[in-house]
Amino acid sequence: MTFPLSNEGNPVPSTIMTVDDSPSMRMLLKAALTDLGYKVLEAEDGVEALERLGGVEPDLLITDINMPRLDGFGLIEKVREQDRHRNLPILVLTTESSDEKKQRARSAGATGWIVKPFHPDKLAAAIRRVLH
Repeated sequence: MTFPLSNEGNPVPSTIMTVDDSPSMRMLLKAALTDLGYKVLEAEDGVEALERLGGVEPDLLITDINMPRLDGFGLIEKVREQDRHRNLPILVLTTESSDEKKQRARSAGATGWIVKPFHPDKLAAAIRRVLH
């Protein structure tokens, strides 16, 4: 895996924000993504994710669909409304697998879809597809 270089010539890992109301899923994601060499930011729902996005520029957003306060569909729509995040890749990671939900996520602006439980290799492949 290659990363862009910092001013000192050292590789800079890509930053991924994960959004999931399940603490155990956030922990699993963080472990898998850290093992793959990514820097991980976490939010527990769409409202917290939007607050955090005000001060950070992740390279990728991975969000669940079913969350309190602001679900994944609403989060994707609000992220896409912001000029600075209009081109941010967004992967949906959810237990949902219906074509209707996938189409709704696509219409909202999602880049891709991964069904839980995820396999680390499939997650890595999906990330590579949208980041490189």
